[in-house]
Amino acid sequence: MHRSRVYALLVDAPRDEAEGAAAFWSAALGVPAETYAPEPQFTDLHGALPGLVLAVQAVDDAPRFHLDIETDDVEAETARLVALGATQVNRWQECRILRAPGGHLLCVLPVESAPEVFDAEAKTWP
Repeated sequence: MHRSRVYALLVDAPRDEAEGAAAFWSAALGVPAETYAPEPQFTDLHGALPGLVLAVQAVDDAPRFHLDIETDDVEAETARLVALGATQVNRWQECRILRAPGGHLLCVLPVESAPEVFDAEAKTWP
């Protein structure tokens, strides 16, 4: 058995437009924007979605939105989602990048949230 939960909504913006996108979403939602130092391609929009992370991610691709799902077992959660119809398209660090039916991207990553948040909100899967 493993557990998972939606952790974040990412606003993917082309690299040369990411700074403007972060400024726009920060002002539009009335929240501060802060570059995430360990991974500077991410700009957190603190407090925009209570209970979830909202961030702008600079990408070398088209603009889109994608979900991050955090889990205590990346391999098991990836296998569960693939069994539901997703396809794995790439890996980045410990994360798995999947494409869901309908074409939307999502990432499966190790637990990032505080343990008490993950314990309270994660669903348990067989």
